[in-house]
Amino acid sequence: MENKQTVLTMPAAIIVAAAIIAIAIIWTHKPASAPTSGTSKSLPEVSMRPIDPKTDHILGDPNAPVKIVEYSDPSCPYCKVFTPTMEKIMDNYGASGKVAWVYRHFPLDKPDENGNVLHVNAGHEAEAMECAGYLGGNEKFWAYLKRLYDVTPSVTPSTPQGLDQKQLPEIAKYVGLDPVAFNDCLSSGRFKDKVNTDYTDGINAGVQGTPYSILVTPSGNDIPISGAQPYSVFQTAIDTLIAPPTQ
Repeated sequence: MENKQTVLTMPAAIIVAAAIIAIAIIWTHKPASAPTSGTSKSLPEVSMRPIDPKTDHILGDPNAPVKIVEYSDPSCPYCKVFTPTMEKIMDNYGASGKVAWVYRHFPLDKPDENGNVLHVNAGHEAEAMECAGYLGGNEKFWAYLKRLYDVTPSVTPSTPQGLDQKQLPEIAKYVGLDPVAFNDCLSSGRFKDKVNTDYTDGINAGVQGTPYSILVTPSGNDIPISGAQPYSVFQTAIDTLIAPPTQ
């Protein structure tokens, strides 16, 4: 998980995520008439706007019992690592309608207290993804997302700019969009406000870095999962959540 202050080591992140998921699963499967316990009170508070098929980018069945809302930054190297995990989840659970992937923007292109910007091009790249969706619909949004994450180099101190922004229309062409219309859309800045709306929603939902996922359970509860967690963490949570509760 990448933010402007610290990076949680992967073993520690896995332990934290697993603990959160275990608590949330117990809470989700308790009887509706059960009294509130200290365990349920320990769940993190999440204030995320409701998923809306009209405005959100959703891969899979919008009515899937489990939804994973990912707040992501296209310049983030950890998001690049995490994207194949989400693709594997959708391959194994999306085709059967059990899981839907909801993508929201959280570009780390805002200056910190010292005026430093972690990912200078992330907001621009997020707008490019929106232009792909505007010109080609949901299918092209996801095709553009996949190609962008595939070809973007990890942003490191030695490569602080990440992807050459001249590649954005090339990606549009690669996925079958008109690069001229794409450039017109991107240069207009028409989706800057939408990207910022997602970012603000992420702040309200408790996002401090990327990737940050919120797993929406069949009962509508929200489980935050921080960082580029491995497939096994999500697999355990999903399998438990879609299993019939024990009597």
